[in-house]
Amino acid sequence: MAIPRMLESNPLIVGLDVDTRERALELVRDLADVVGAFKVGPRLVHRYGEALIREIAAESPVFVDCKFFDIPSTMVAAVRASFESGASLVTVHAQAGKEALKALAELERELNQTRPFKILCVTMLTSFSAETLPPVLKDQSIREHVVQLADLVKECGLTGIVCSGEELADLRDKGLYLVTPGIRFTLEEAGDQKRVMGPAEATAHGASALVVARPIIESPNPRKAALDYSVAMMKKK
Repeated sequence: MAIPRMLESNPLIVGLDVDTRERALELVRDLADVVGAFKVGPRLVHRYGEALIREIAAESPVFVDCKFFDIPSTMVAAVRASFESGASLVTVHAQAGKEALKALAELERELNQTRPFKILCVTMLTSFSAETLPPVLKDQSIREHVVQLADLVKECGLTGIVCSGEELADLRDKGLYLVTPGIRFTLEEAGDQKRVMGPAEATAHGASALVVARPIIESPNPRKAALDYSVAMMKKK
């Protein structure tokens, strides 16, 4: 699977859920040698755009997490633009459908001829629980939805999946690259995440990479927090 070498050796992704370029770059400088990649979402991308992605990419792989969900041609154009800005990983919604996913699989193959690049398909947000699912989705459990979407993604030629720790056991033997957010040492740290899991448990259940934001970036010592998560990931239960 084509992913950056740094992420292969250290599968911890730190979410830069901050509001300013200065704070984002401060965290990058502090953590670049102890994490595998940095995730940027709409908060930073909409303020600083391509310039910030390039600045971070000069230090570490960048994961652009804007969860693109549109008509196929627009999704392909958005993912290509992210790649050209320096992104190594990009999220799209798995619910975009077969036509879009097949077009994105073709794009991923093309872009990997230049450098390692991975499209990650978001299944169900970790902020959803059985109680908070939209009514239109309540015909199946979250787990059933995730497995169904993951099978569709693989059928269309992609292998990158974003799922919570609760679905890892159902997906681990499907030959997928599984990125898991909602990683916390304790439930008290969960915040608005509903489906959470500890780092050691998630790795043991088959996660390929973990995403951690607030517990690291809001820590009094982000570097120590990042190292704590990295060490915990190696302690598979």
